[in-house]
Amino acid sequence: MTVSQTKRRTMGNSTHLTHFILSAYFDTGHLKYLYFVIVLLLYVLMLVSNVLLIVVICVNRSLHEPMYLFLCSLFVNELFGSTGIFPSLLIHILTDIHTVSVSLCFLQIYCIYSYVTVEFLTLSVMSYDRYFAICHPLQYNTHMTRKRIFMIVIVPWFYGYLVCTVMISVTLSLHLCGNIINRVYCVHYSVVKLACSDTTAVNIYSLSFGFIIVSAPSFLVLYTYMRILKVCFSGSTQTRHKAVSTCTPHLASLINFIFGCLFEIITSRFNMNHVPNILRIFLSLYFLIIQPLFNPLMYGLNISNIRICCRKLLFAQM
Repeated sequence: MTVSQTKRRTMGNSTHLTHFILSAYFDTGHLKYLYFVIVLLLYVLMLVSNVLLIVVICVNRSLHEPMYLFLCSLFVNELFGSTGIFPSLLIHILTDIHTVSVSLCFLQIYCIYSYVTVEFLTLSVMSYDRYFAICHPLQYNTHMTRKRIFMIVIVPWFYGYLVCTVMISVTLSLHLCGNIINRVYCVHYSVVKLACSDTTAVNIYSLSFGFIIVSAPSFLVLYTYMRILKVCFSGSTQTRHKAVSTCTPHLASLINFIFGCLFEIITSRFNMNHVPNILRIFLSLYFLIIQPLFNPLMYGLNISNIRICCRKLLFAQM
């Protein structure tokens, strides 16, 4: 059955939709083996680097401090988000039929969007942690109790899973009149565009969800860094050095993630046909591939305590 026949069949009866076609894949000939190896190496590197830092933080009691626990949560989330996309990419690169079942498509959407939510919220609360450590160092240990740390770590995960569960539930109620997604992975916006029923509720929820996720954390980040900058300009050299050493990796990670999300929004909402296929695909995958590689590199190299503990662990295995 051809693509057009499949689409006509699903338009006639949307309840019989069983799969989506990912049409952004194109014939690369024998280069597909090269792309497969590149993506596989990136996935292995991402797994090794994030798992290494998680193990280092967990086994070293000296790293059982709020900042490192937040980092551990960040690394776990990156493993979760990347695993939602990499296996699918590897399979589709080698195969000639680029289809995905409806259930797996919605599962991928759930994984990706919950990953984005948890990542952004975790990076935001990390700015709050840095604010207290730099601006109120004497009150830090009494303020950051175990209960508060637990809540700060859990809330982004709980909220991310909750809002994504509601989003998927609302989207599942739509009647779809097509099954062609012009991407290399499932995207919520692309699925909603296939609907032939009223999408008002989904659009309102998506806009509200996006506004809350972006506005409140952004305000928190801006406020905390304004206070941190104020303390740096009026504080001692030691205070400025501490702020730079701990805030630089966090700011770099946050900016990198924001740009990655902007690339995804641009590639999904605007006509990108004038952009080469490879570049368009890379931009759409940036926040899923580069961020999980970027964070271990930034924190592993820039935070001396993590760097020292990594060396000890690696040398102990030799």
